[in-house]
Amino acid sequence: MFNPSRDQARRFLVEAWRKRRDKLPATPLETMAADIVALHPEYHTLLEAGDEALAREWTPEDGETNPFLHLSLHLAIAEQLQIDQPPGIRAACDALAAKYGDRHAALHDILECLGETVWRAQRDRSPPDGAAYLDCIRRRS
Repeated sequence: MFNPSRDQARRFLVEAWRKRRDKLPATPLETMAADIVALHPEYHTLLEAGDEALAREWTPEDGETNPFLHLSLHLAIAEQLQIDQPPGIRAACDALAAKYGDRHAALHDILECLGETVWRAQRDRSPPDGAAYLDCIRRRS
């Protein structure tokens, strides 16, 4: 399993976005990442800032959302939806999108559930609970 460092994950997003802007060939995963970045114009300037953006820290205590974490969670969800893993996530996403009339809003609800699932797994030092994750998403629809 690929387990990038924080800097590698950040560089991946910066590079995927650079390739999109410069109309360069990209891997399927880079294309997926660039599509997600395109949905977040509030992060474009940051991703174009280079090394300054890579070194910056965002902390919950400062009331800031870490844009790299946000985009990475979006990417994880895009991959989950592609393979419907955990089983049923695609249908749950479709239900949320129908509720909101906006797929991106649905993805943000799923992102909240994924963040909570990862936090619980870290806190409990256990694997992520896929059933609880899916239940969280379904409760929101």
